[in-house]
Amino acid sequence: MAALVSGLLAAASPVGQAQQQPDLPMLGDASREDLSPVMEKRLGEEIMQSLRFERDYLDDPPIIDYLNSFGTKLVDARPGARGDANLDYYFFAIRDKNLNAFALPGGYIGVHSALLLAAQTESELASVLSHEIGHVAQRHIARQIGAQKTDSLIPLAAMLLAALAAKSNPDAAMGVFMGGQGLAIQRQLNFGRDAEREADRIGFQIMNAAGYDSSGMVAFFQRMQNSTRLYSDLAPPWLMSHPLTTERIADIQARIREQIYHQRVDGMDFHLVRARARVLQDESSKGLSDTEAVFRNQIQQPGRQNVAAGQYGLAMVSLKRSEFAAAQEWLDKARATIDKPPVAGAFSTPLPRGTTDSALAYMSLEIKLAQENKPEVIAAAIEEARQAQGRFPLSRGLVWQYADALIKGGKYEEASRFLRDQLQMYRREPELHDYMAQAYAKQGKIALQHISLAESYVLLGGTLAALDQLALARKAPDATYYDQSVIDARERELQAKRREQMGEKKKE
Repeated sequence: MAALVSGLLAAASPVGQAQQQPDLPMLGDASREDLSPVMEKRLGEEIMQSLRFERDYLDDPPIIDYLNSFGTKLVDARPGARGDANLDYYFFAIRDKNLNAFALPGGYIGVHSALLLAAQTESELASVLSHEIGHVAQRHIARQIGAQKTDSLIPLAAMLLAALAAKSNPDAAMGVFMGGQGLAIQRQLNFGRDAEREADRIGFQIMNAAGYDSSGMVAFFQRMQNSTRLYSDLAPPWLMSHPLTTERIADIQARIREQIYHQRVDGMDFHLVRARARVLQDESSKGLSDTEAVFRNQIQQPGRQNVAAGQYGLAMVSLKRSEFAAAQEWLDKARATIDKPPVAGAFSTPLPRGTTDSALAYMSLEIKLAQENKPEVIAAAIEEARQAQGRFPLSRGLVWQYADALIKGGKYEEASRFLRDQLQMYRREPELHDYMAQAYAKQGKIALQHISLAESYVLLGGTLAALDQLALARKAPDATYYDQSVIDARERELQAKRREQMGEKKKE
């Protein structure tokens, strides 16, 4: 989409002349030997490691759970979207007031918080995510890097810089490439337009197959057009990196006329996630006051979804202000509104729930765990977290809250056992290693604490920081012979990885 980074790298890399056809094969073929699916996935992981350190990376479990549940349904609606590498798509959010979304190599798709707020229906959100899935499924990034045979290969560091710059300024991302490489601009723009049109077509097919209202794509395009009118109208079509929005709207409208209309009721979880995003968009005192005014107005509007989301949002605003009693009261009201039995009139239809119940459970635990100076509240949180984690085993946020509750409640051994079991299944979650480090620290197990922290740093891309933690673990007075063996082996692996990283940088 014109204001979307839309394959942020897909629109920013130098490319050769693109000979695109209306119906390309799912994974392309020309660039496969230049950027393998394995390399593409690795590149995406490296970029994500840096993005996770960004202050505006929204590491909010209910939002992440919702986006990944929603996005996975869209991916599964497109046969072959995962490709030969069987990509595990990952959807995440960035705090940003620009209307934007972007795809990274390897199936990582980011959504700006402003876009979540701008999308009025799940069909509108589906149109954006389906478009980005189209970029990944068609391997636009791999095609562009493969086409660099005729120019010069871009250092991967430049790609990383573009990803970070695009978070707040898509034009800056373009500048990273164009300023540093002396690119063939017209060829780059041509490919961008072709890639965007193709992503539109693939996205349209995906959201239709998933049962969403395809008119949502037109509605959102029109909203995008209004938000970008001030600058997009100043540029002639041949100087734009994406097709003109009016052209794309006309194309999609023509396709809609050939489709059967899908009426769809939005899930309650969509509205709860938007409420969370609105609060997290600006957590300053003024920001919270403005957000509170929005929610108070919202609960006066007709519709159970509006009322429940407004009440849920007011609970979160109260929590941010440490007004715990008010937070619990508003959450109870939201739950009652959502659970109200269908009756004739305004609340006549049961609401699709999706991840709603896990989001309510997460908020309830948020309120309790914030009161860590009250042992009776933490004791209640432990039991509540145990039950919630059992009811919603796929919610990673509830798993982390259970571990947090056990540690805050002084149940360090139980926390360690629980975390060890989790790490058997989810070894690549830095949060689990962080909580394990906390549990070990509370037990005075210093060597194991530093080993756990080292594993967390490795997963976040901090190889040097991980080596520092291993050095501290080696010096710990309680380090056993077995611990020393583990430290030796891990140090050798990380030092080899560090040498490999340094060697790649020299090649650039």
